[in-house]
Amino acid sequence: MSHDDSLEEALASHPCYNEDAHRRFARMHIPVAPACNIQCNYCNRKFDCCNESRPGVTSEVLTPAQAADKVAYVRERIPNLSVIGIAGPGDPMANETTFESIRLIRNRFPDLTMCVSTNGLALPENAQRLHDLGVRFVTVTMNACDPKIGALVYSRVRSGGTDLHGTEGAELLIRKQTEGIEVCSGLGMLVKVNIVMIPGINDGHIPELVKYVKSHGAYMVNILPLIPVEGTPFADMKAPTPQERREIMDLCSIDARMMRHCRQCRADAIGLLGEDRSQEFARIGGCGSGCGPSEPPMVHYMRNPDVVAVATSDGASVDEGFGSTPMFFVYDVSGSSPLLLRKVPVDRSSPASGIGHREHIASIAESLGDCGCVIAAEIGHMPSRMLSDLGIRVVISNGSVADALRGLR
Repeated sequence: MSHDDSLEEALASHPCYNEDAHRRFARMHIPVAPACNIQCNYCNRKFDCCNESRPGVTSEVLTPAQAADKVAYVRERIPNLSVIGIAGPGDPMANETTFESIRLIRNRFPDLTMCVSTNGLALPENAQRLHDLGVRFVTVTMNACDPKIGALVYSRVRSGGTDLHGTEGAELLIRKQTEGIEVCSGLGMLVKVNIVMIPGINDGHIPELVKYVKSHGAYMVNILPLIPVEGTPFADMKAPTPQERREIMDLCSIDARMMRHCRQCRADAIGLLGEDRSQEFARIGGCGSGCGPSEPPMVHYMRNPDVVAVATSDGASVDEGFGSTPMFFVYDVSGSSPLLLRKVPVDRSSPASGIGHREHIASIAESLGDCGCVIAAEIGHMPSRMLSDLGIRVVISNGSVADALRGLR
């Protein structure tokens, strides 16, 4: 595949696609895409956690205009900024804000390279649109080309408003990913395929997958180690060792170009690949080039509708109110039967009214992480409104926990 001079020039300064560039050129990820159309069993999109550096984590979600202003602010302070990437915290193709952000930034900074990372589900129908906006670098995260293996990696694939599970969902995703890679490659775009190496799930399948994506037009492959994350079905799984990952990359390098310098960046990463400066620029956006960081806000989370917290004293009955329960049992209801993720104890010593009570409710909501739904025997008007403002659905129930969870379907 031949590339025009502008693409070759962009490739020379792209820190992800060109290993020689990653020590000299900086990148900036703009977190403008919160919604996601699939659920991976290793992904928990909690954000505003400065101690975590992994895909899906961000300190904020920006509007397109805020993102463009922040690019201007960062560029003044990091002159070697060369690439603007959109990698979440959800999937860029599931968010219209992705395309508006690209348009705004391309108009203001035509010399910066735009790069998009996606799971590929909605890539085929958006590939031409990305190309027309000037995007020439696309990363597709693809963890299987066999639906049986894919079914072990993905708990949900959403298509046309319907959730697909198991091999049905994985088969659709793989078909769309393959088509997306082919279309992008055919348009002259460079496609990098990210593969998350999950021991016991897809590690033995990776050589076949690398050959598969290469045959369909992938420019290079990046094999990433699983990061076990609390609150996910893969939380207790073993991450591959550096040696195991190196061995699989050495084996697969026979068939495809390998990326070996990836740092599994946050959705708001800024700076050189090995020197993330995202926290230095946190809370700067939409305020022009003269602003500085504000005081850190309370922790927020991306809401997952399949993560449900139940106010219960024993795990069997929904027998407690939201503000008075001693314990929340938190479940993942995306599968065929609820999976208990964790138990969250509640401090009951806080006041039952006034400012202290409001802070108590806020702290409870924060402790529930990415929970998108709460089931309780009762809840007051103020706590209900606070949860609604945070994007948490409230369900009142007085039956068994099992029946309450079943009633959500």
